[in-house]
Amino acid sequence: MSSITNHKNSWIKLLLHLHPTKINQNAIKFNRTFGLGGIIALLFVILSVTGVLLRFKYIPTVNDAYNSILALQDQYLLGNLLRNIHHWSAVLMIIFSFLHLIRVFYSQSIYFERRKNWIYGLILFFLVIAFNFTGYLLPWDQLSFWAVTIVTEMLEYIPLIGSTIANSIRGGEAVSQHTLLNFYTLHTGLIPILFIAFMSTHFWLVRKSKGVTVDPNQKPVVVDTYPHLVNKEIIMGLGLILLILGLSFFFNAPLLDKANPAISPNPSKAPWYFMGFQELLLHIHPTFAVFVLPIIIIIFLISISYFKCDHIHVGVWFNSDKNKKNILSSVIFSVVFTLLLILINEYILNNGIGTKTFPLLISAGVFQLLLYFIPLSVYYYYLKKAKKIVQIEIIMNVTTIIITSYFVMSIIGIWFRGNGMKLIF
Repeated sequence: MSSITNHKNSWIKLLLHLHPTKINQNAIKFNRTFGLGGIIALLFVILSVTGVLLRFKYIPTVNDAYNSILALQDQYLLGNLLRNIHHWSAVLMIIFSFLHLIRVFYSQSIYFERRKNWIYGLILFFLVIAFNFTGYLLPWDQLSFWAVTIVTEMLEYIPLIGSTIANSIRGGEAVSQHTLLNFYTLHTGLIPILFIAFMSTHFWLVRKSKGVTVDPNQKPVVVDTYPHLVNKEIIMGLGLILLILGLSFFFNAPLLDKANPAISPNPSKAPWYFMGFQELLLHIHPTFAVFVLPIIIIIFLISISYFKCDHIHVGVWFNSDKNKKNILSSVIFSVVFTLLLILINEYILNNGIGTKTFPLLISAGVFQLLLYFIPLSVYYYYLKKAKKIVQIEIIMNVTTIIITSYFVMSIIGIWFRGNGMKLIF
């Protein structure tokens, strides 16, 4: 009995090394953080453990990779369950990482001393995407082969250096054994090391900034980390494990026929988290879809924490109760507006291919960009003049519109594109 108690105390001491001994009770309310940071850390641990176990049976060659996955599923005890756990943990890691960024942004926890941590959070999100993308190819089936082919071909539209970047990632001009080895090395070696380094720095900066932001209007109540926080983390961890096991028991990780470079599926689609970009490629010039717009969005996301805005209330969700309604209105506006643009491009403008009067870069690039940003500017003016909202709230609403637009395009691309990427209902 004493050994069990000592073992329990050892785990508590370990957890307390990751937290201060005392904590603000308002900071550990579920609707403050939803436990997203801890969930992502636990998912990384699960992915690391399952990934190491998968390495014992996986063979990273084009001749053996697919067969090693089949053998894992059919011949080894709990092999299929192990792969399913790894797959669904990876999917959940993207989702929860995105939600974590959203939570930090809408609670205004990206300003002042927390600016640097916002940048680290963006880098970590990029690494999560890179984790998933490099792992996507490893089964070497038709789904993964052609998805990676599509994404690497997108990179070729980057001006001047696109082909060089794509060929460096692929290890040649096409997805091949070199690509598989590159992805395997990145997925099991370099990216995990980078992720651990940035995640450790991220946690340290959170501690340095005195923990999670809280609503300054709430009276602080200091409580012991154990049991108030530790017990909640244990419950969240068990809940996450049950969710992963449930998904893994009832839904198998996808696996199609072995990759065949000579036969392309119809339609060929990018991984689900890149489907927004593939949908965008149908409506706008590729240079704008894979280079201009992503660069603009990346610069915007990095720079928003440095904007000089009045009325910033760090820790306050959406900045004000009035702005919550504005955010909802912006979501509705973005859904309707994005769907309308897709239909106009599909049935009137022939997916962005303009008339012969103008060069393609103008008719399918600049014109399509204006078709989106002019109404967005009008909506911005409406928010500023009619709604009389402050600048920080305008930034939130514009960001909401952009995120919702990508979400809508992803849904259209995943579920409403059929043969030849034609729009279907």
